[in-house]
Amino acid sequence: MRIEQLECVAAVTRLGSMRRASEALHMSQPALSQTIGNLERELGVTLLERHRAGARISAGGRELLPRITEVLDAVHRLRAAAGDQVRTRRMIRVGTVNAATVPLVTPAMSAFRAAHPETQVELVTAQQPDIHDALRGGGLDLGLVNLIDGDDAPPDLATVELLRGRAVVCCRADGPLARLDAVPLERMLAEPFVAMRAGYLMHRYVHRLLNGREPAFAYSVDGAEMGKVMVAEGLGVTLLPDYSIADDPLERSGIITRRPLDIESPDVLLVAQHARTRHLTAHVRHLVHLLKARASHLPQAGISATEPHDSTKA
Repeated sequence: MRIEQLECVAAVTRLGSMRRASEALHMSQPALSQTIGNLERELGVTLLERHRAGARISAGGRELLPRITEVLDAVHRLRAAAGDQVRTRRMIRVGTVNAATVPLVTPAMSAFRAAHPETQVELVTAQQPDIHDALRGGGLDLGLVNLIDGDDAPPDLATVELLRGRAVVCCRADGPLARLDAVPLERMLAEPFVAMRAGYLMHRYVHRLLNGREPAFAYSVDGAEMGKVMVAEGLGVTLLPDYSIADDPLERSGIITRRPLDIESPDVLLVAQHARTRHLTAHVRHLVHLLKARASHLPQAGISATEPHDSTKA
């Protein structure tokens, strides 16, 4: 028995004639009739009543038709699932807020590429709310976002903690703040401040930290990468998680540096998230594994051996 034979019976039943079924299936009528005849002989049941005016399903065929439909539906679902796997192997879409790009994300992507050369990874830079919406809607397979320590992760998103860091002042290496061991908040506010635009976590972080105070002058930018470039150009200072600056080319070249604040402030977490309601493919699971493995070897990583925050295991 072949699936094509069942598809032929279903087509004749659905379209009401051998001619229309043969046209729909792109095969000759004699070939269609022979295919169904072979199935009838194998089953020992006459499936179609053939007349000069056409063909229609027999009483025996009518009894078997629900089973035929079930088999074809199952085959359709199997083919669709296989197609999804093929598409997944060819493309994984990751949303990122551009945090820990050099020390964590880039090496993990390199390791993934070596293990899965046939799979393309598309990195999409977006704000955290947009990443969450795309995860829920299926537009992204994985999201890399920041959380403030103590934030509740959305219950419909599984969350894996990757890095735990502190908010630090990013300034030029030849600037006055670089000469300090720790930066007083008032001293940071005296400098032109490069703020993240609303929608980025560090915008909310700074708003909470300042508690109504305002910098002397402020820019508003999209994301950490633009913020670091503006600092490098001498336009001001900014506040970022330390893992967003660590090993950055601008830091390695001695243009920018980082200094801690002289006050206690909550940690900032970098986490990987995916929708709980969507199947996590083997390729995406491996990418998460590579991110966790790389994060565990970084000095900023706050992942313990027990990994208590890994909610994908829940």
